[in-house]
Amino acid sequence: MSGTTDFVAAQAVNRRNTFLLLVLLTVLAAVTGYVVGWLLQSETVDQVPLVSEAGLVAATLMALASIGWSAISLAFGDRLVLAMAEARPIEKPDAPQLYNVVEEMSLAAGVPMPRVMILETEVPNAFATGTKPAHGTIAVTRGLVDQMNRDELQGVVAHEMAHLANLDTRYMVVVGVTVGLIALVCDMILRTMQWGGLSGRRRDDDRGKGGSGAALLILLLIVVAILAPLAAKAVQMAVSRQREYLADATSVQFTRNPNGLISALGKLAAAAAPFPGVSRATQHLYIVNPVQAMTSKTPALLATHPDIADRIARLRNLGAWAA
Repeated sequence: MSGTTDFVAAQAVNRRNTFLLLVLLTVLAAVTGYVVGWLLQSETVDQVPLVSEAGLVAATLMALASIGWSAISLAFGDRLVLAMAEARPIEKPDAPQLYNVVEEMSLAAGVPMPRVMILETEVPNAFATGTKPAHGTIAVTRGLVDQMNRDELQGVVAHEMAHLANLDTRYMVVVGVTVGLIALVCDMILRTMQWGGLSGRRRDDDRGKGGSGAALLILLLIVVAILAPLAAKAVQMAVSRQREYLADATSVQFTRNPNGLISALGKLAAAAAPFPGVSRATQHLYIVNPVQAMTSKTPALLATHPDIADRIARLRNLGAWAA
């Protein structure tokens, strides 16, 4: 692994990944909308048009909703994430050592001083958010401040500062909100079917000669409603692991001390647990997943973070050039 990190290249890669991700999720949302519109328009399998006007309208609405929600997330997503996490701002007198470390890493990263916020829980963890480095925020838990020594705290803060410097937080905000939109729509579809909105129509169609066609379309809708959120989550997690590796390596570049982050990751993994403000929609933001332990046995398509042991091994390999 190279001893330095090319920030310009890293930022370009993250911009490209963000764009491709939004395109993919927008297409996924449009396909979901098309299937819904197709089903609503079709009376029998013989009447299902190759191109459904209602499907195209629904697909367009879903795509526009995805794009619009993504635009809103870029403007306000960090505020939503911080509100969900129940983070509150603090000043330097509230946590002098934390503030000093954030100031040091801000200078090392060459980014403006981010806001510092605290999550009132004894579970140690941290995350960064903000779609621009100039408007970044680093949020840490009370447990992190109380349980980490200075080197460990510095390693964690440097990791989060790397996410800001590499524009990773832009991706984090966009993907969290967009995946939430797809999951919300699919959940609404399943709930509508559960309460009889579409099953009642199916019973009506079953009385006519197109009953089997309606049943097939409803089955297709169920499949899309179940698989679309899973596909969206798979996209979300596939890129997330590589960003964590990059942030770990960049942290060592900032601190010149891999041992601080190595020790911190061990403590974080041992103490990881859910706490108020954490959800599956935001679990990928944290330095260590607070909802589910990530190990080498975790399926790649479900892992928001790399295996802790692998992260530590890579950090140890960085020690030679950092020394």
